[in-house]
Amino acid sequence: MEDYKVKRVGVVDYDAGNLKSVETALEYLGADYEISKDPETLARTDKLIFPGVGEAGAAMDRLRHYGLDDFLREFFRMGKYILGICLGAQIVLSKSEETDTGCLDLIPGTALKFSGEGGLKVPHMGWNTVHVTGESLLFKGIPEDSSFYFVHSYYPSPDDPERVIARTDYGLQFCSAICRDNLYAVQFHPEKSGRWGLQLLHNYIADIGPRCIQGRD
Repeated sequence: MEDYKVKRVGVVDYDAGNLKSVETALEYLGADYEISKDPETLARTDKLIFPGVGEAGAAMDRLRHYGLDDFLREFFRMGKYILGICLGAQIVLSKSEETDTGCLDLIPGTALKFSGEGGLKVPHMGWNTVHVTGESLLFKGIPEDSSFYFVHSYYPSPDDPERVIARTDYGLQFCSAICRDNLYAVQFHPEKSGRWGLQLLHNYIADIGPRCIQGRD
């Protein structure tokens, strides 16, 4: 997994990311990356990874504190690539049910909470199957219905179903990966998902083309 087409990957640090696991995965892949909470530093990178764990309202407060909310909107507007992970897949939406939080609004939609009906445990935690719903370079070389690692109580629900590129079953079929133009986001943790998670990160860093195949405007 060498010869990356992009020179540098920025990892957004807003005191809410699982940065060590992401760093370990990027080191394994031999990627050229920089972890930073400084918008000027991140602006010099080619692609962003936007991880996150925790509560949506607090995460948005931290993004605003560092000036990263407007930076992410501008990075997206410029057509540069972003990969949201876990909480980062929720706050790219318009809002979250968690503390009724207004989010980045890069993809119209809402992060919804699992109901827990039928005795399902919330948070949803552990390995689960991801069903890719259409062709996407993000899942290139990954066998259909591979398993990835999840830890979450909320999940993305975009207004436009065409934005959905993968679904997972947990009491209902929820959206586990979304795409809009140069923005991808996954609810699972690829950096904790072994071989296929590393393949997904490699695909994003090295092979993603000028637009995602699904979810075009």
